[in-house]
Amino acid sequence: MPARKFRTSAPDARPVSPEIDRVDRAILRQLQRDASVSNVALAAKVNLSAPACLRRVERLKEMGLIRGIVALLDPKALDAGMLVMIGVVLDRSTPQSFSDFEKAARKVSGCMECHVVTGEFDYFMLVRTKDSDSFNRLHAEQLLYLPGVRQIRTFVTLREILSTTNVPV
Repeated sequence: MPARKFRTSAPDARPVSPEIDRVDRAILRQLQRDASVSNVALAAKVNLSAPACLRRVERLKEMGLIRGIVALLDPKALDAGMLVMIGVVLDRSTPQSFSDFEKAARKVSGCMECHVVTGEFDYFMLVRTKDSDSFNRLHAEQLLYLPGVRQIRTFVTLREILSTTNVPV
């Protein structure tokens, strides 16, 4: 396999992603569709030999482009069909208040995502729970006790139009 060139970055600059070719992109697209596919089947789909395909997949993992292989579960089948988006405003904008909140947010039951955002809120959280009763318990027992929170606004999802884990490749 030919050596791969990596872009170099200036000192103190953020590292630039290594270059990947069309075959690497095809592998990434296929694995996003179905990561349980065998290496032999994946190789056939991207027109490579099985050993060459396996080497590329391992290299993509080493490069950090593949962070992990997971199973996507059905939230409704697991009594987590209610999705709630939560906007959070902190009472202070200090590194310590952000750090304290983030540490506590990682422990919130059913929290799927937590993002620092710009605009009206400091954070948006996506939480999965069974139903409104279980969300009310979560709100009363956990959300109200998150450190440094001045305001919480909840948005209950009525219907999911699109939910994907696929990153554009």
